[in-house]
Amino acid sequence: MLDSSVDEKHELILLSESPYDTPNPNKALQDPEGLSAVGGDLSSTRLIHLYSKGFFPWFSEPDPILWWHPEQRCVLRPEQFHTSTSLRKALKKNPWMFTVNQEFESVIGHCSALRADKEGTWISSDITNAYIELHKLGYAHSIEIWLDGKLAGGFYGVALGKLFFGESMFSLQPNASKIALKTFCTLAKDCHIELIDCQVESDHLLSLGAELIPRKEFSTKLEQLITSTQKNLSLLSMGEKTHKQRI
Repeated sequence: MLDSSVDEKHELILLSESPYDTPNPNKALQDPEGLSAVGGDLSSTRLIHLYSKGFFPWFSEPDPILWWHPEQRCVLRPEQFHTSTSLRKALKKNPWMFTVNQEFESVIGHCSALRADKEGTWISSDITNAYIELHKLGYAHSIEIWLDGKLAGGFYGVALGKLFFGESMFSLQPNASKIALKTFCTLAKDCHIELIDCQVESDHLLSLGAELIPRKEFSTKLEQLITSTQKNLSLLSMGEKTHKQRI
């Protein structure tokens, strides 16, 4: 007779209308790994709440909203960012500049277009609008990299407490997204960011110094680094500097 207790440990729940409905991450499915819940909406209240609990939305239209909490979490400690020899050369070769929160809509637009060209985007119009609203509320932020006065690359994500949840990055010039991440890691201490959530591992992220930690350890980090869901005032104040700064 099969042991049904194994199946009972993993379940996919349908979120209720309450924006504070919270799945149990330890009951996330193993296949597909980390899928925890379906449904709900992309309201700012729900997004902020579920991010603070370690969940993130990831789905492609016309699928319903899917919420994930992987068993192995890909994270980057800012001080452990790895600058390769080739990246050092690229930094010296060109006069790169950066801004914070100056072109959020352009950054998310480029991230969406880049993925649509490659494998089909999950950054739908609904996702785009939801994160633009988070940006207006002071929770979502962007790092922009400039070369010769033109936007060359960047990334965006959500900051809660001392944790930054990276969402997506793009490059219009070689190495621009790497430079964006390096720049943010350099700024992290002044912005009181101690950990960057990269969500799902990739060879690219691991080569930059990211690592995998178990869900239990990541959940502990959430409790330690997010003591409230207040806006990150340091990142907001940096966005008030409208001039480009040299890297």
